[in-house]
Amino acid sequence: MTHTRRRLFGLALASLALSACTTAPPAAAPQAPKLLVLVVIDGLPMRQVTGYRDQLAPDGFARFLDRGRWFADAHYGHGHTVTAAGHAVMLSGAYPQRSGIISNEWRDPATGAPVYNTGDADYQYIDSPTAPLSGTSPRNLKVETLGDVLRTRSPQSKVIGISGKDRGAILPAGHKGTAYMYMTETGRFASSTYYMQRHPQWVTDFNAAKPADAFFKKTWTPLLPEAAYAHSVPDGQSWQIASGNGNRLPAVIGDKMDGPGPRYYSNLLATPFGDELTLAFARAAVTNEKLGQRGVQDLLSVSLSSHDYINHAFGPESRLSHDHLLQLDRHLQAFFQFLDSQVGAGNYVMALTADHGFTDTPEWAATQGRDAGRFASSPSLAVVNAALSAKFGVDKLARDFSAAGLLLNDTLAAERGLKLADVQAAARDALLTLPGVAAVFTREQLLGGDTTTPYLEAMRKSFDPARAAQLQVVLKPNWIFSYRAGGSSHGSPYAYDTHVPLLFWGPGHVGQGEVKARVEVADLAPTLAAIAGLPAPAQAQGRDLKLRP
Repeated sequence: MTHTRRRLFGLALASLALSACTTAPPAAAPQAPKLLVLVVIDGLPMRQVTGYRDQLAPDGFARFLDRGRWFADAHYGHGHTVTAAGHAVMLSGAYPQRSGIISNEWRDPATGAPVYNTGDADYQYIDSPTAPLSGTSPRNLKVETLGDVLRTRSPQSKVIGISGKDRGAILPAGHKGTAYMYMTETGRFASSTYYMQRHPQWVTDFNAAKPADAFFKKTWTPLLPEAAYAHSVPDGQSWQIASGNGNRLPAVIGDKMDGPGPRYYSNLLATPFGDELTLAFARAAVTNEKLGQRGVQDLLSVSLSSHDYINHAFGPESRLSHDHLLQLDRHLQAFFQFLDSQVGAGNYVMALTADHGFTDTPEWAATQGRDAGRFASSPSLAVVNAALSAKFGVDKLARDFSAAGLLLNDTLAAERGLKLADVQAAARDALLTLPGVAAVFTREQLLGGDTTTPYLEAMRKSFDPARAAQLQVVLKPNWIFSYRAGGSSHGSPYAYDTHVPLLFWGPGHVGQGEVKARVEVADLAPTLAAIAGLPAPAQAQGRDLKLRP
């Protein structure tokens, strides 16, 4: 080798060595987030998030949509889509057939006695009155949650659930967390004796300041000019509930009241100020419990209840609902910025979802040419019992409606020598004659293996045979179970009730971009578990969505 070639060869080796020294090493996997945050918007259909996208603030929902990972087609897989059932799914990954939380309330199949999803007479609220059937513990929840998994692995970790509703706080917090809920009698936040005997000092101080009273006589004013709401249904419609704060904006909260009291505190939830108050308590929890700031992993769940109350009263198509989402968006932006400052933008992962969507108000849907209506339980029960009495000669073989089903009196039927299958079949036939009823599934169908009949699998996921009624009812599209003349509801297996947001944000943990593939909210718990470096809850039916950057 000539001198020149040796020199060139040496330079090449040196260059390779230098290259090896200066090439960046493979990126290390991000450390598990110090804080997992779940934000739940009660009663928010995904169509509202995307429908108002051009009116969002730059750093609320837009942080998820523009800089986070989000799923455009996320659904609940169970058919009876209500608040308690949805909140039980989120952090357990288990549908009502496993969780046992089949509805907000139901009737005991053996006795007909009412059961509340988080009711537990062994415990009371702290420093607040406890009415019968109040939600005070997770006893009825049959499965573990992600917070339970976390605290089993790391007892020093904290799991806190906060909500305007007891079920919105208790069910995500699981068995080993701590729940705080808003008391409509007092305007305070309280826990129950299931969790502790007395509140921490910071909770006492928060309540002593009477923050709910600060909104007395405050005005809910539309955020944007009138033209921005051109595609929403105007205020003051005959089907919009006018009790509470009225059905027009601007609205003065506590108008014509002498001072704050139970009616004012209750009405506050159906305004943007209800969310503002709940998030103020969440900030106090993060600050005083030092969530995500103590060298161990923590979990915070915040369920914001106001949108559900507003949609129930006015419908998701209303300007009031439209404006509330925009107000909520601004509150969410402020909460993001608080967490960035208090915990550190790279130290937490936030997921946002809803417990169910919402049906358009039937009266408005009818003006759009849709077959829509209200299914009233009491007259329907009378029709079924009359048919059963005519066929079998026995009165009151049907006890009542329970959750999404009709509860039959099996004991009475057996005493009269009737075959239970015959009573079920006759009751099913009677139900199918009623206006608005699309399908009725028997206990045998729900326990069977048929996967082709429409909506049967969804109702099967809502069916716990120890707690649910023997017959499960599916109404026609645009029909709702209703106990009053106005407003709207949810609870069906149709997309407007199952399709909800599933949004993630967390630099280095979840990546970015829209995902169009259909997923289920039951996937949330296994996905967050993987991000946190934890096993999924034992009864989870969802899957890890593998949100890697």
